[in-house]
Amino acid sequence: MAAMDNRITVIGTGAIGGAVTRRLLAAGRDVVVWNRTAARVAPLVAAGARPADSIAAATASSRLVLLTLTDYAAVRECLAQFDGHRPGLTVVALCTGTPHDAQQAAQQAARYLDGGVQAAPEAIGTASATFLFSGSRDAFDEHAATLGLLGSVRFVGEAPEAAAIWDLTLFGVWYDAQLGLLRALETVRAAGVDVTDFAGTAGKQLGYVVSAVTGTAAEVQRGVYPSGPATLPEHLTVIRQLLEHRAGHRLGDGGLAAVAARIETLVAAGHGSDGLTATVSEAGSDCRVTAGTQEW
Repeated sequence: MAAMDNRITVIGTGAIGGAVTRRLLAAGRDVVVWNRTAARVAPLVAAGARPADSIAAATASSRLVLLTLTDYAAVRECLAQFDGHRPGLTVVALCTGTPHDAQQAAQQAARYLDGGVQAAPEAIGTASATFLFSGSRDAFDEHAATLGLLGSVRFVGEAPEAAAIWDLTLFGVWYDAQLGLLRALETVRAAGVDVTDFAGTAGKQLGYVVSAVTGTAAEVQRGVYPSGPATLPEHLTVIRQLLEHRAGHRLGDGGLAAVAARIETLVAAGHGSDGLTATVSEAGSDCRVTAGTQEW
């Protein structure tokens, strides 16, 4: 039983799985590996991992199985090939997908952890790599030391889908910001503006959003939406101008048409003195305004 207690199985040895395996081996862990393309495990076997000729064989002698796969379809396919309900076994899926994906996968294992990976393969094993976990708290506590070898770990909730929500939403923050920047750079370039000169002011503008994250989150948490730099009608004026300016843009309008409609609804309901954060409130709710300021 001692060998089983210390053995870890890694299913899927692509970029993430390979980096995870190498980190575990460097920490002196006993690692079994399996990959659909058998040749891909050869470098890891040379580094000290144990090869397995099937998923069932790879998982038979481990208490911790890490599924480092491209998507949840592959996760479910692998889970169908071994007993995820074996007593004492913890299954961890490390991939990006929807909350529904995580819920489905959790049904195939008794002790399941869903894992969001906020890291490039080369960062695994460093403090800059962030791993988000949800599902069985007992399983997380039991294997926290091992999971912590991979980077900074955070347990975000006992609902299996919690990590997927957190992970996917963080990616959404990046895409919204990056695509907004790309849309802006393409717009000014088309107008003959020097992109490099503009980038400096764009960075400053993005900095205002970053510096206000804590305050904005507090407004959302409290349900109190001070006007800050502008009221909803004032924001609406600028947003309508942006909609006109972005008409026909190849990257779209950034969803501003829906935002404008939302602001119109709030203003009609008597919340015109609120700030932009009020757009996340319930329609027609009592959006109280308190004194507060933000700087742009």
